Amino acid sequence: MNGRSGRTGLAGLKALHRELQERRQAEEAAEREARRRAAEARRAAAEFRVLIGEVVPLKPDGRVDPAPVPPPPLPYKRWEDDSEVLRESISDEYGADWLIETDDTLSYRRSGLGPDVVRKLRRGQWTVQSQLDLHGYRVDEAREALGEFLRACVRQEMRCVRIIHGKGLGSKNRTPILKEKVRRWLVQKEEVLAFVEARDNDGGSGVVLVLLKGVARPA
Repeated sequence: MNGRSGRTGLAGLKALHRELQERRQAEEAAEREARRRAAEARRAAAEFRVLIGEVVPLKPDGRVDPAPVPPPPLPYKRWEDDSEVLRESISDEYGADWLIETDDTLSYRRSGLGPDVVRKLRRGQWTVQSQLDLHGYRVDEAREALGEFLRACVRQEMRCVRIIHGKGLGSKNRTPILKEKVRRWLVQKEEVLAFVEARDNDGGSGVVLVLLKGVARPA
């Protein structure tokens, strides 16, 4: 071994020694930091126990408390719809004792109204403001259309309207099915005060004129 290689070997050993020494110092510093943190945690735990006093931990019972189940939402919309259905559940089989004979035609007036109301209605005392034509309607469709029509007329403050149910000439056995049903439906509607079969020049037996309640005004 010459002098140069000896010097290189000695320098390498010194560098390795310094590296090992620095690594050992870093490890010792990390160990001291870990011991310091552990001691700090023990002191904090001791201070916490002093503050809260003696504590007896609960024994595990194996139960799991589930999250509370929220109550179901109240079906306000369905209740509103059901109420509307009840209001509109007019019967096709309502009794016929509400009918009175007036000039050989069937007419109706609500209790408390005099017979002159029917006579004035037939004579055109009130101007017809709107009409509903039920030609081509099935029974269920006609019942629903009649209810919607009357509600709309009351909202628009109409007093006299015309319902065209036809004479039944195009129905099976030429029977006026809607004629009788429309009258039975009308008498069950709170907004109807009176109705009468129209005069011949206004449609006759295929048409009924209806007098509606006025809109109540606040005092």
